[in-house]
Amino acid sequence: MRVSFGFPALALGILLCPVAAIAELAADTIVVNVDQAKLVKLPGRISTLVVGTPLIADVTLQNGGIVVVTGKGYGATNFIAMDRAGEILMDRIIQVEGPTDQVVTVYRGVERESYSCMPVCQRRVTLGDGDAFFRAASEQAGALNSQASGSASAAGKSAN
Repeated sequence: MRVSFGFPALALGILLCPVAAIAELAADTIVVNVDQAKLVKLPGRISTLVVGTPLIADVTLQNGGIVVVTGKGYGATNFIAMDRAGEILMDRIIQVEGPTDQVVTVYRGVERESYSCMPVCQRRVTLGDGDAFFRAASEQAGALNSQASGSASAAGKSAN
């Protein structure tokens, strides 16, 4: 009787071991969407942050151990937090995923275009879009940002 009870318990333990490992990995993973930021609270003694691949994620340390994690590109990387003595306080995985808004993807041959459709479809700068579409959307966003920055500084100068 012991042998028949022991074997199923052992088999169940072996089957559940990967589930526990995945749950532990998921708890240590910071998931952020591309082009979005997430705040993460870390120990206050952190003085240095090292990012594995800055093209995937950017990590910025703020006062009080708050870290801003910004998704830059799709994929996974890690960051290591160290104190002044060089002791590793934390080593975490950052998983950068796709956008969560309602994105419509249009293919024109091999060229891809992305549109954010909340509630009306408008151009969206998305990694992987065709060069001409990506460049045009980026230039328009940059021009708008420059105009807004110029208007803000002009308003600030006229107020003085």
